[in-house]
Amino acid sequence: MDSFDTAILRALQRDGAMTNGALAEVVHLSPSQCSRRRQALEAAGIIEGYAARLDRRKLGFGLNAVVRVNLEGHGQDTAREFADFLQRCDEVLSAHSVSGDADFVLYVCTRDLDAFAALVHDRLLPHPLVRQIRSEIMLKTIKESRELPL
Repeated sequence: MDSFDTAILRALQRDGAMTNGALAEVVHLSPSQCSRRRQALEAAGIIEGYAARLDRRKLGFGLNAVVRVNLEGHGQDTAREFADFLQRCDEVLSAHSVSGDADFVLYVCTRDLDAFAALVHDRLLPHPLVRQIRSEIMLKTIKESRELPL
């Protein structure tokens, strides 16, 4: 990977729908060179895919929360079973197995407090593997980015 590849990645992080022509103007290569390099970055798995960024509030999702989960036991089967359960929870946008005082940290997005309460009380707390949940509702987003500091 060289400086042109890095420039391509920077540009695509900001606008994944950018055409090779527009990309060529930004990184100072020909469109065909940009296309070949982009395809190589995709084939290498460095570019995993493309997606539209949606405005959650305009779509009616007004509540974000971080949920810390402690499990009853600690084994590979336990973690795998809970991870499988989380895959079926659409409100959980990301889930991380972590070190520290929690076993998992979840990033959750729901329409409102009632929907969040239903997730916690009807799905998470009754799960037989869950021992404890602690949550923080996000009041205001100060910074949010998926761009890597290339």
